[in-house]
Amino acid sequence: MSVQLVFLLAFGLAAVWFGIVVFRTHSMVRSALALLFSQTAIGAMFLVMQTEFLGVLQIMMMATEMSIMAIFMVMFMMDPGGLGEMDMKHQRKLSLGAGILAFAGATALALLADWGPIATEIPDAGEQVRLLGFELLGRSMLIFESAGLTILTAMIAATAMAVQAANRPEPAAPDRGPDRGKQHGH
Repeated sequence: MSVQLVFLLAFGLAAVWFGIVVFRTHSMVRSALALLFSQTAIGAMFLVMQTEFLGVLQIMMMATEMSIMAIFMVMFMMDPGGLGEMDMKHQRKLSLGAGILAFAGATALALLADWGPIATEIPDAGEQVRLLGFELLGRSMLIFESAGLTILTAMIAATAMAVQAANRPEPAAPDRGPDRGKQHGH
């Protein structure tokens, strides 16, 4: 067994383990960090498979995304630290069934699909980046630009809602009047 395969298996197992930890913790922040570690392990798998650009891109994207998610959770969640023993498993039977079905489908696809012949020549890292650039600037450009614009719009909307809520004045307390307390024997 080669060293590359050992690292690929190690990072693969780490990705699966941290994926499980996402649902085992009571804290949304710890859940976000476990998801970050899981996705970083997938990025490391890309690096082990010598797709450097995709590996670094995966790690950079997930580090930024999960950091933003953890910050928003701390700002808006009632119990981001998980001290209230929040349950992260919602609709257990349905989600378990959907997970088993998705796992079976992904396994069947991986084992039964005709993936074609194994590549005998792999382009070097520079050529891979060049080919990826042609793909991104060609037929996939509209998809990536639309996704980026949608994400930017959502971030601006979330920030605007947070700022608006922070600047909203407190509602005035109801006027109790001098005779109000006497009616109840106070």
